[in-house]
Parts: sequence; C-alpha cells; structure tokens
Amino acid sequence: MKVDLHLHSTASDGHFSSQELASMAASLGVKVIAITDHDSVEGVAPALLAAEGFPGLKVIPGVEVSTDVPHGEIHILGYFIDYRNLELIGILERLRNSRQVRAQKMLAKLASMGIHIEWERVQELAGSGSIGRPHIAQAMFERGYVLSHKEAFIKYIGREGPAYVEREKMTPPQAVELVVKADGLAVLAHPADINDLEGLISQLQRVGLVGIEAYYNGYPPKITNCLASLAHKYGLIASGGSDYHGLEGSGETPLGGVEIPYECVEQLFALAGRRAILTR
Repeated sequence: MKVDLHLHSTASDGHFSSQELASMAASLGVKVIAITDHDSVEGVAPALLAAEGFPGLKVIPGVEVSTDVPHGEIHILGYFIDYRNLELIGILERLRNSRQVRAQKMLAKLASMGIHIEWERVQELAGSGSIGRPHIAQAMFERGYVLSHKEAFIKYIGREGPAYVEREKMTPPQAVELVVKADGLAVLAHPADINDLEGLISQLQRVGLVGIEAYYNGYPPKITNCLASLAHKYGLIASGGSDYHGLEGSGETPLGGVEIPYECVEQLFALAGRRAILTR
C-alpha cells in the first residue's frame, strides 16, 4: 500500500495546494499522506476537507519544524498534531515571519554578486505560504542564473553558500516539546547526515521523540537499512516520505515515490490512538 508522510504544499514552499496534493495522491493510488509544511499548519484543514471526496485516502495532520544546531539544521516532523492549538499556531507564525526577513537579506546578498531577483517574484512563488529558500532557488532558475534548484543551493544559498543567512529557529528539543504539547507524534526528519545521531536520538527521546525518518527521498538501501536498524535499537518507529515540493527543475522524488512499509504507518496510527485515549 503506497503512502507518503512528508509533503509540502503552498502553505510553505511547495508548488501545489494541499487540496491538489490530496487529489494527486488519490490519482496515484497513495492511500495515506501527511501534510508537513515548514513551520505552518495552514494546509492541513483544506487537505482534510479535500480527502472527504476521495474514499480510501487518509490525511495525517502534520508539520515540519525547523531547528538550529551548530553548523547545521535539524527538522522535526509532527504527526497527528492538533493543528488548531493556539500556542502551536503562534510559535509557527513567529518562525514564518523570520523567514521573510531572512529571504530579503539573502536577496540583498545575491544582488551584491550580480544576481538580481525581484522580491515580488519570490512573494508570488510563495503565494499565501511562508517564504523559503526553494522559492529563491526557483526565481534564480527562472532567470537563468542556475540550471537547477540544486545548483542554487550548492553555489549560493546552501548553508555554506555566500548568500546564506541565518534566521530565528528553535532547538531540536524545543521542537519535539512543541509537537508533544500539540498532542502530536515527533519524528526526526532526514537524519542520515546528522553528526552524533545516536546522541541526538537519546536526547530527544527524553522529551518525547517517537520515530526517525528512515525511508526518504534519495536514500540508498544501505542508509535506509542502517536507519531502520537504529530505529529498532531505540524502540522508535521508522517513518518515511518523499519530501515532495513539486518545484520545476528540482529533479525531486515524486509524490508516493518512496517505498515505505505500511507497518510503519500502522505503528503511527496505533500510537496516536493510544495517546488520544490516554488524554481524554
């Protein structure tokens, strides 16, 4: 059974609305999806409503919270969150606002290098969602400054790039705690490149981490098997998804393009159900 637990909509830096993602999933035979926008839950309700028109499709309310560590970023996925939780909404809004300030500073740096991107075009690409680096990469691609989104990140706006700018973020433990407070299940996103991964897992388990993303866009079998074994070692759920954004020229894995054992989804649903019973 095809599932995809890592999707981005126009509520953050994806190309398609969450309603369109639900429709695409149904047409592709994907039975379970999670809307996990960066620092936003605005795409969840529309996706849930759209799914009512597609019998057999289940939508998990989710989010992907950006966090900061020395020399890198770590993202925390939240599944089955209460997307109407006011504390969650307020904190996510503050994080999104910091993205706008950061994007403007990045455009200024690019301009100093002779790469002129219009702020209005970046806003158009973001639509009603939060502005992210993929929107800047898309604008650079459209103007012919780069041949792909990947090139934009590697040469200019990646963490080691000359146009990179830091922004306000949470720490990984704070993000896990935020998800837990919103009645969600916290999962560590795309963890293969994290330094001292086992140390981080131990730290985050103490505040509520329940899973890691083992089945992910571009991970070879060796990496996937290693992460799945690590999940088993620590009693965690091995989750997964495509991290689909639907952006032109990105060469990304398509929606539903990552093979994920359905057992992982069943474990998430079972744990979410047990938590709901305990909190009634």
